[in-house]
Amino acid sequence: MTLQLFVTAIALVLILEGLGPLLFPQKWKKYLFELSGQNQNVLRRLGGSLVTAGVVLLIIFQ
Repeated sequence: MTLQLFVTAIALVLILEGLGPLLFPQKWKKYLFELSGQNQNVLRRLGGSLVTAGVVLLIIFQ
């Protein structure tokens, strides 16, 4: 993996992460408030699911 590819991937993540608060600030704030009230196990499962989905996508499209 080259440095350029890594920086491109990080840039795309930042763009995608920024779309929510940019386009829907009130909904984003409500979403974060609801998310902060979740049980830690639920958040861990969510994080694990997202990581797994990312790894699967990387394997499929490599």
